[in-house]
Amino acid sequence: MAGIASRRKAEELIHDGKVKVNGNVVTDLATKVFPQKDRVVLGNKTVSAEEHRVYLVLNKPKDYITTAYDERGRKTVFDLVRTRERIFPVGRLDRNTTGVLLFTNDGVLASCLMHPSHRITKTYRVTLETGIEEKHAAKIERGVYLDDGKTAAARLEILSGTKRRGVLLTIHEGRNRQVRRMFESLGYEVKHLERVEYGGITVQGVKRGGWRFLTGREVSSLQQQAGIEL
Repeated sequence: MAGIASRRKAEELIHDGKVKVNGNVVTDLATKVFPQKDRVVLGNKTVSAEEHRVYLVLNKPKDYITTAYDERGRKTVFDLVRTRERIFPVGRLDRNTTGVLLFTNDGVLASCLMHPSHRITKTYRVTLETGIEEKHAAKIERGVYLDDGKTAAARLEILSGTKRRGVLLTIHEGRNRQVRRMFESLGYEVKHLERVEYGGITVQGVKRGGWRFLTGREVSSLQQQAGIEL
């Protein structure tokens, strides 16, 4: 958040003995630092974390990847979201998935939201090539076996007027391409995938490609869900 380096690079700098806390070289990554009273120095530069916390939600369009830079020159979500503060996405959406994508510079909240132990719900609107059979819908709700293990129980709602091709799926895990893989494991092709909710946050009223700051109430709700004391 101080704009010095990525988390992995920061760990390398600490291991290499290049970081001092209150005048002492610190190489233990588990060392606790309190920004309000401790002085952290890298080389000759004092490091301070951003004091102003930013929380926002993007209505991600298709064909944008969730990264800050792409070597292949593809469009990224950072082409759409620009703030004075250095922010990062909470988790990822693959290039063809649209909808709710949270951003923040609050590393603690982001980590807690993504950790499976907090069971933060994520709801997706899924459009299938063919209508889903009742037995397969029940399997998805109970959990299906993927190459990285069985998925947790989910909630599935078949949308009326879609000939069983449209469903809402709510999960609390965050595996790579999980929703697509769940349906593909049962022989279904996902034609369109949109995340419509993350921990109660939606993009209602936000056009595709647009974004908005979260309200104080929304931030407090996410903190409570993530088990962060207010």
